[in-house]
Amino acid sequence: MNSQWSCDTAFSRNAGLINASEQKQLLNCLVAIPGCGGIGSTVAETLARLGVGKFRLCDPDTFDVANINRQLGATSHSLNQNKAEAVRDRILSINPSAVVEIFREPVKRANADKFVFGCDLVLDGIDFYAIDARRALFEAAQYAQLPAMTAAPLGFSATLQVYLPNKGMSFDEFFNFKKTDTYAEQILKFLVGLAPKGLQRSYMDLSFADGEQQTGPSSILGTQLAAAMIGGESVRLLLQRGGTLPAPWYRQFDAYKQQWVKRYLFGGNKHPMQRLKLLAGKQLMQKIGLWDQLVNAKVG
Repeated sequence: MNSQWSCDTAFSRNAGLINASEQKQLLNCLVAIPGCGGIGSTVAETLARLGVGKFRLCDPDTFDVANINRQLGATSHSLNQNKAEAVRDRILSINPSAVVEIFREPVKRANADKFVFGCDLVLDGIDFYAIDARRALFEAAQYAQLPAMTAAPLGFSATLQVYLPNKGMSFDEFFNFKKTDTYAEQILKFLVGLAPKGLQRSYMDLSFADGEQQTGPSSILGTQLAAAMIGGESVRLLLQRGGTLPAPWYRQFDAYKQQWVKRYLFGGNKHPMQRLKLLAGKQLMQKIGLWDQLVNAKVG
């Protein structure tokens, strides 16, 4: 550890926003972040600089050049390095006294309960297309009575939804997932439900999305906005300040359009307007070939 390092000094400029006892409280909080790419790596660094002291990370993937445009953990020095290990190193370079645990398996239904056990907060950093793992994560958080959040970088915007124990709607309830849904139907419901207002639609070209390669348009603006929104809500939740609005409340901020939406969506995706948007979304996906790609995608 650098001889100049001091925990008190490192987070002293948080004073006036976070008091001394709250800062000590954050150092003892354990946050679970499955997925250490765009959202996960940026959220981890945001929380580390806020003073959160304990992390549980997992990601079987490695950083590559295509991650550079939006994933804070991706640098010329971290290429080909496991994402969770690279993010751990970055956290420890910020706070050498932090405790960072790496969960060696990708989150799935068989281990999601184990991954969230003992945590104070669960933050979704799972790849957009990995819908079954995401559903397993939120189901495990709900069962463990833990607050959980999902934030999506959509174009130059970000969305945020919070799921609280015994309040509001669950993740599956909000998105109206059903046992009979196909993979393509689940992805459609997730996309439309994340941003009911769809601030990004006017400038985002979804023809660049590839359901088989599981890629799509992305930007550092979206990931940074998402991390900031998660960071603000994490302060509320970890410090028990109150005021958190659980789903079916949703938020979206678009830095390009300079627009902000915070609304209560009664019934989530069951809302009549959402049903119309789901129909329109499917038609668009079919038109650009994305629907067939999702239907044919190999989901493992």
